[in-house]
Amino acid sequence: MVRPLKRVLVFPPVPPDASVSWEDFGYFRPIDHARAVAEHAAFRQLLARAGVELVVGEIDDPALQDAIFPFDPVLITDHGAVLCRMGKPLRAREVELAEQTMADLGIPVIGRIQEPGTLEGGDCLWLDERTLVVGRGYRTNSEGIRQLSEILSPLGVTVLSVDLPHWHGPEECLHLLSLISLVDDDLAVVYLPLLAAEMVRLLRQRGVELIAVPDEEFPTQGPNVLALAPRRCLILEENRETIRRLEAAGCEVLTYTGHEISHNRSGGPTCLTRPLLRSEE
Repeated sequence: MVRPLKRVLVFPPVPPDASVSWEDFGYFRPIDHARAVAEHAAFRQLLARAGVELVVGEIDDPALQDAIFPFDPVLITDHGAVLCRMGKPLRAREVELAEQTMADLGIPVIGRIQEPGTLEGGDCLWLDERTLVVGRGYRTNSEGIRQLSEILSPLGVTVLSVDLPHWHGPEECLHLLSLISLVDDDLAVVYLPLLAAEMVRLLRQRGVELIAVPDEEFPTQGPNVLALAPRRCLILEENRETIRRLEAAGCEVLTYTGHEISHNRSGGPTCLTRPLLRSEE
């Protein structure tokens, strides 16, 4: 998750129509589509200037407002894609969009999570090439994790599960990656008050230094950081203290504006992208 990012999938926002209820999606306010379009265009320009090749998809259904977060419906491995099964019912059809996109890109599908399993990409953290940690909560269940382990085991990948807290309940999205982002093999940004003790122990056993996000920057998605390369990362601009702590740890930090595409919809820079290729260096 921290090697130099070479190719990434993004989906610009789709215009809403009268059938789309921002309240049903759990957004904080009505959708400002013009602002979302402008913010997403600037986000894409930032990634391109950082040397990342963009694959720009298209959302064909105004009911798929959350499809601007392509990280969640599909998991990418060295051998191909695993199609998830979304824990949020309004996002179920995003998996069809992800499947078609994988076909268009020539990326083989090596597995799919089936009912009653649920799995969302935002709950999946690669600790290394052979170790995937998956958060078990309201979006990802035990059966989904079991199926994923069965798919990845022949590839030599060990799947570990950690529990996620109730927090504000099933109506509010809380993924594992809402609480932690790796920015180098031995450096992670974390929100410790909600991170499982077993996860903290695992990180410390591996010698991973933890950068703690302050309480006041958890609501602005301080723990959601996209690694562009080891110790080079992208974060929402409001998280000034987290940025300062990252820079003190030797990181180069890029920032973006996300009032509509991130804060209103509760999705940070990791959510807005689906990395397709990272280099080996």
